[in-house]
Amino acid sequence: MTNQLNPMTWGDFKNTLEQNPDLHLQFEYEAGKFVDSSYHITEIKQAPIVSVDCGGQMNSWTEVVVQLWEPSVKEAERSMKVGKALKIVNVVEKTLPLNPKAVVKIEFGNSKFDTRQMYPGEFVTEGETFTVNLVPDFTQCKALSRNQSCGVPSAGPELVAAGQEASCCTPGGGCC
Repeated sequence: MTNQLNPMTWGDFKNTLEQNPDLHLQFEYEAGKFVDSSYHITEIKQAPIVSVDCGGQMNSWTEVVVQLWEPSVKEAERSMKVGKALKIVNVVEKTLPLNPKAVVKIEFGNSKFDTRQMYPGEFVTEGETFTVNLVPDFTQCKALSRNQSCGVPSAGPELVAAGQEASCCTPGGGCC
């Protein structure tokens, strides 16, 4: 299981799948709402991220994003087994070696759910089904998590006059 502060790595996700090759792979994107069983894995992306946060510090990490797509017409009696998903992974990794330490995300959307990237959360095995519960991605202030200001000058007369706090990474702080 993963949480937002410690997202799952690609290596851990793949290893978990490898332990359940004969089960039907399902994704729950909201409580009680599942990606249609006729979904396809359309692509697997590996994205190196380089950013500079509001405190001026450079950050870098890699993400592996598995994209799911629901066909507009449901394909009767189609359900992907974990083993089939792993075959797709193997095809991808023959061309693009995926970083096992990368953060893994699942990208999904349909006509009732805006496309977004989510983290794998809890894994649930029930009968012949292996369900990956997805949890939302989130925004964060990396400077605040380091107990650092956002690189914005502390409260001067213009910030105080505007009613803003000196610490920029707090609600109403004038940064982030």
